[in-house]
Amino acid sequence: MKKQNLFSAILFGFGISMAIVSSAQTNSPVAPFTKGSVTFSAGVGVGTEYKSSYYNSAFGTKAVIEAGLWQAGPGVISLGGEAGASFSNGGNYSNYKTRTVVVAGRSAWHYGWKVKGLDTYAGLSAGAGFHHYEYRNTNKIDQNEVIPVFGGFVGASYFVTPSFGFNIEAGSDITQIQGGIILKIK
Repeated sequence: MKKQNLFSAILFGFGISMAIVSSAQTNSPVAPFTKGSVTFSAGVGVGTEYKSSYYNSAFGTKAVIEAGLWQAGPGVISLGGEAGASFSNGGNYSNYKTRTVVVAGRSAWHYGWKVKGLDTYAGLSAGAGFHHYEYRNTNKIDQNEVIPVFGGFVGASYFVTPSFGFNIEAGSDITQIQGGIILKIK
C-alpha cells in the first residue's frame, strides 16, 4: 500500500510540475536551438571505459558549449567543445584505478520536432584523452598516456524556461549516458 501511495504522489507531483512548466513556457520559442544560439550544458552519469575492460562501470562527468552555425534543412548544425572525465575503481583487480580526462571538439545536428521547448540532436566528437591507470599485481603498475578519443552521441534537451532546461545524452562519448542541465546563453 505504501508503494502505491508513493507512486500516486510522484505522479501527482509530476502532473503539477508539467502544468507549471506549460504555463511558464507561453513565451518560449518552439525550437530553442536555432542558428545563432549558444548553449552550455553539464551533466553526470555512467562514464565510458577507455583502453580496457578491467574495471567496473565508471562514473563520468561532462561539460559542453555549442553554437548553432548553419541551417541544414529543418535543423541546425552546431560546433562546440566538450571537456570531462571518466573515473573507476575495482574490477578484475580489487585495487585497479583509472581515470581519463578528455578535451574534444564536437558537432551535432539539432531538430525540435515543432514541440515547444524540445531540442533533439545527434553528433560526433573527436579529441584527446589523458589516460591514467594503476594497480598492484605482483608489482605496482602506474601508467600515463595520451590517447585519441572519438565519440558518437544522441540527446535531448527540454527547456522549462526560455534559457534553462534539462538534458539527457547517450552514446559512446565521455559518458555512456548522462543527465544534467542546459543553459541558453544566446
